[in-house]
Amino acid sequence: MTWAVPQHDVREFFPKRTRFCVCIPVLDEDGRLWRQLEKMRARMDLADVAIADGGSRDGSTDPAALRDSGVRALLVKRGPGRLGAQLRMAFAWALGQGYDGVVLVDGNDKDDTSALPLFLDELAHGADFVQGSRYIAGGEGVNTPLFRELGVRILHAPAIALAAGFPYTDTTNGFRAYSARFLRDERVALFRDVFRGYELHYYLSIRAARLRFKVVEVPVRREYPAGAIPSKIRGLRGGASVLQALAGACLGRFNP
Repeated sequence: MTWAVPQHDVREFFPKRTRFCVCIPVLDEDGRLWRQLEKMRARMDLADVAIADGGSRDGSTDPAALRDSGVRALLVKRGPGRLGAQLRMAFAWALGQGYDGVVLVDGNDKDDTSALPLFLDELAHGADFVQGSRYIAGGEGVNTPLFRELGVRILHAPAIALAAGFPYTDTTNGFRAYSARFLRDERVALFRDVFRGYELHYYLSIRAARLRFKVVEVPVRREYPAGAIPSKIRGLRGGASVLQALAGACLGRFNP
């Protein structure tokens, strides 16, 4: 099957060193990305780190600074699409580099990346999809806006859990991991242009469980800052796009 990957540029600063990699999707994250990378510095030896940039214009993905932070590669999307296109770019690069699995974590400094070893350990022991959750034992959500808390727990997670046949608890959490065998499986067929926004996140959660891949949840801590909420989902239009993607994934509209 031909892979549909958006046009992009790649800058690699260091050679491949580890079995797994961490890919961080970003778009104009300002100082949030740098705070997160500083916190991750002590764990850079556990997995190579790549930044999957959607086309930032705020200087937050300066190549020299990323290299000095220990980041292995910078991928910059030039073609159309939003998060789904960024993820297809990141997955294609990681698979082409020969990694056995990919950990995803947002670049907005909401996630406590001290949980990274949990994801890597699950991948090393045969997990194919690892979902981070605030709502299982050991997990924690801090300052989560009420409308988001209710949306996840009352609508989003139950809908995906029902469609997947797996009791997911935190399906909007972007801290997750995938095995290379799952990402390459032709029954998954993730490298399609239909995945441009949030559809890919939801689709992969459902598809992993439906195809009987090994799925697990691990506890994570996610903290929203006080005041303005950094998010790419804004207003009624943003909420509608999430609901549309959720419905499409749950109804099997993206199945190959």
